[in-house]
Amino acid sequence: MKTLCCALLACLPLTAMAFPIEIEKQLNGAEVSASTQEIDHNMAAVQLYNYGRADAKCTAVFRSGPEAPRTRRVSLAAGESSNMTHKSTRSIIKLRITLTCELT
Repeated sequence: MKTLCCALLACLPLTAMAFPIEIEKQLNGAEVSASTQEIDHNMAAVQLYNYGRADAKCTAVFRSGPEAPRTRRVSLAAGESSNMTHKSTRSIIKLRITLTCELT
C-alpha cells in the first residue's frame, strides 16, 4: 500500500505550469534592463531598471490572446527601477510584450 501511494505521488506534477512570456525590446540607446515574471494565472509583470546616466521613457504593450492590447508607460530616472503589471480577465496562455524605450 505504501509503495502504491508513493508511486501515485511521484506521478503528480510538483511544480505549477507557467505560461510563456515573450518580450521584444527596442531600447533605442537607452540602457534599460527588463525582466518578466508571472504573478498569477492571469497576471504578469515587467520589472525595468535604468542603469544608464540619462532618463528614459518606456512604453510596454501587453498582448494576451483575443483581448485588446494594454499599454503601460513609465518614466525612469537614472538609477531608478519600476514595475509594469498586466492583469487579464482570463487565464493567460501566452503573453507577448513589446517594450520601447527612448532617452529623454
